[in-house]
Amino acid sequence: MALTLTGSSLTIADVYSTAMQFNKKIRLAPGAVKTMQRSRALVEKWLANNEVIYGVTTGFGEFANVRIPLDKIEALQHNLIVSHAAGAGDPLPYEIVRAMMILRINALAKGFSGIRPSTVEFIVKFFNAGLIPVVPSQGSVGSSGDLVQLAHLVLTMTGYGKIYNSKTRTIGSAKQLLAKYKLTPLRLTAKEGLALINGTQMMTSYASLIIHESLQLMKLADISCAMSVEALKGTDTAFDKRIHELRPYDGQRNSAQNLRTLMIGSEIRESHRHNDDRVQDAYSLRCAPQVHGASRDALEYVASKVRVEINSANDNPLIFPNEKEHLEGGNFHGQPMALAMDFAAIALSELANISERRTERMVNGALSRLPRFLTKNGGLNSGLMIAQYTAASLVSENKVLAHPASVDSIPTSANQEDHNSMGSIAAQKCWRILKNAQTVIAIEMMTAAQGIDFHTPLKCGKGTNAAHRTIRKNIATLDHDRILHDDIQKALELVHNGSILRTVEKAVGELR
Repeated sequence: MALTLTGSSLTIADVYSTAMQFNKKIRLAPGAVKTMQRSRALVEKWLANNEVIYGVTTGFGEFANVRIPLDKIEALQHNLIVSHAAGAGDPLPYEIVRAMMILRINALAKGFSGIRPSTVEFIVKFFNAGLIPVVPSQGSVGSSGDLVQLAHLVLTMTGYGKIYNSKTRTIGSAKQLLAKYKLTPLRLTAKEGLALINGTQMMTSYASLIIHESLQLMKLADISCAMSVEALKGTDTAFDKRIHELRPYDGQRNSAQNLRTLMIGSEIRESHRHNDDRVQDAYSLRCAPQVHGASRDALEYVASKVRVEINSANDNPLIFPNEKEHLEGGNFHGQPMALAMDFAAIALSELANISERRTERMVNGALSRLPRFLTKNGGLNSGLMIAQYTAASLVSENKVLAHPASVDSIPTSANQEDHNSMGSIAAQKCWRILKNAQTVIAIEMMTAAQGIDFHTPLKCGKGTNAAHRTIRKNIATLDHDRILHDDIQKALELVHNGSILRTVEKAVGELR
């Protein structure tokens, strides 16, 4: 079923599922076409009256004071696209580019950009044909939005550059692929080039996909933690509801509830309830609800900002049909997404940070009361020694990447654009941090499963047992050394494809 774009009803889940599944299609809501027609009619009227409108009858940026003759309007829009297609670096992931097209169409569908409906409908056809522009990843400073990447995106629709054909999984010339799918290359007229490239769609595409996966990762972090508590024969006392009601942060309370739920019925926990000389566990276990909860609250904040941005008009100038006015402003500025992505980067880094500390405790025989590095024949076998190295490496990398990009700015366009958000950089760093965090938590789950094996025949809790079973169906117990990369990749796939979360929630109900 096609995703209908109205300009105001898009969800993060919509963006994620449609961007990630290359066979999914989109369509414009009929009401959106009508609103676009109204603003376009005004643009046509102003052109006929020879009004001065930024980017329509003037140049761009520092050239805003240069008047453009009406017979040069199309050349102005063409020149805007080719001159701004100045990107560098590796291509963006194709799912990000698909999300960019969805978000740009949705922003235009609001009807405040003055673009022709036929131009937007062309992008819809382009998307539904499974065509994905090859877009360089570098060059955006995050205001006036993601100009460079959006220019490259539009460039392919005018017949230049390269396109990835998701149906044949090949890259070809834009001109040839448009001809193959009987799409006449776009010819942009007044306001259209500016309407297509002024916006935050690259950083917001990253933000949408990041936050969707992050909201799932928060639950997985609780699962991996609960498994580690079981492996280390930790106590569930620190997760007692009464403790968390006295410091009632939503994230903390929800994380604690998840941990309690996951460990219900644990034979491992019961086995040492009255004969363990330890009074309390280390912070990475005992304070998990507080640490996980803080990241949860941060990511919920980020999600609230992404929900606003994906349904916003963020180009310039904006056309107001009811008032018959055009207003020059700065909705393209990426600061809301820049700050949100920096915040998400820190929150995800901390989830990985505390996860790695639990992994280290499990492989450290001096702390775990388990065989060193979780292997029976230590010395001959290294066990999971180097899996912890990998987790430590990723956590250390995250610490560098988590330095905020949004505190930086550098002027562009002869100082006319004298404060830039760097939201594109914040988003791309956050994407890498997310991938690292997913791997770190996958390593913790794999390590905890090995630790739990040493407690056989005792079983862990209802939820942790479901997770353990799922891991063991895909990754055998490590009886002797083998290529750990393969095991890590299998564990990571279980994180990505939702197998562990689905199995656990089937056993204990939906986690918070």
